[in-house]
Amino acid sequence: MKGGPEVGDEAPDFTAPVVGGDDADGGTVTLSALRGRPVVLYFYPKDDTPGCTTQACGIRDAWGELSKRARVFGVSVDSVKKHRKFIDKHGLPFPLISDEDRAIVEAWGVWVEKSLYGRKYFGTERTTFVIGPEGTIRAVFPRVKPAEHAGKLLEALS
Repeated sequence: MKGGPEVGDEAPDFTAPVVGGDDADGGTVTLSALRGRPVVLYFYPKDDTPGCTTQACGIRDAWGELSKRARVFGVSVDSVKKHRKFIDKHGLPFPLISDEDRAIVEAWGVWVEKSLYGRKYFGTERTTFVIGPEGTIRAVFPRVKPAEHAGKLLEALS
């Protein structure tokens, strides 16, 4: 799917498995049930890769401030089991959503064709959405740089 929600659009709803943070392992999260508080969904390619680890650890390191301003969820197509290992290895205080069937990444327009050394393949484009308490998109950060991500979030949520 090309193109995802844009600023001002209603956030596409979903229910998916979640692990970590205040969410019980084996539980699910429904986006529409989180209304009333800002929500950050950050989509990333793969647990425990260099860029994704930098991005997750940046959020971890800014967690004191971020957690006061919004509910934050990482989303990837990795399994709950891989997410748990990633959380434990890096001490991540926030939950990760598992989208193994790619329903969320496709609905949000971040499952895209990529190219590496001339080889084409599909994967998740690193993109972050800030959703307002009423359920509409407030900000979109496409192809965000992992090391700059937490700072951009703090700025968007201030």
